[in-house]
Amino acid sequence: MPETSLPARSIIVTQHLEAAGVNAAIRVLPDSARTAAAAAAAIGCDVAAIANSLVLVADGAPVLVMTSGGHRVDFEVLRERIGAEEVAMAPASVVRAATGQAIGGVAPVGHPAPLRTFIDKTLAAHEEIWAAAGPPAHGHAAHVRDPTRGHRRRSHRRRAVSAFIRP
Repeated sequence: MPETSLPARSIIVTQHLEAAGVNAAIRVLPDSARTAAAAAAAIGCDVAAIANSLVLVADGAPVLVMTSGGHRVDFEVLRERIGAEEVAMAPASVVRAATGQAIGGVAPVGHPAPLRTFIDKTLAAHEEIWAAAGPPAHGHAAHVRDPTRGHRRRSHRRRAVSAFIRP
């Protein structure tokens, strides 16, 4: 049962994770953690164990790209790998519409509708990963053992790719 003192967005994330059979805990951080480095410092984990959930626009449609906090997306390589003509960062309005969440607090689950999702394979190297769980101002992080498992609940497409990242 989700903790009711959490913000509504974090409760939705918790419900989606639980429905997918993912054992996750929402941890309230002392301050906002809008960067992977800030989140890793607050949690006490390696920055590579932070799962950044980035919303991009590929050929006009929002997609979710989950990268290790130690990596950056190489837009050209990602574009080629997913067969898109154009890939760019999504504006804040698109992020909010696609996920119901604000930039800096986008969780990998809990969105109003499924998003085509691409996952950095290097996240699997970590026994535990941490991802945002809704509102960035509250600094929540979801502790998840399998970064791809929460996506199985819905039948949207997801692919693990490592070629689109650069350390």
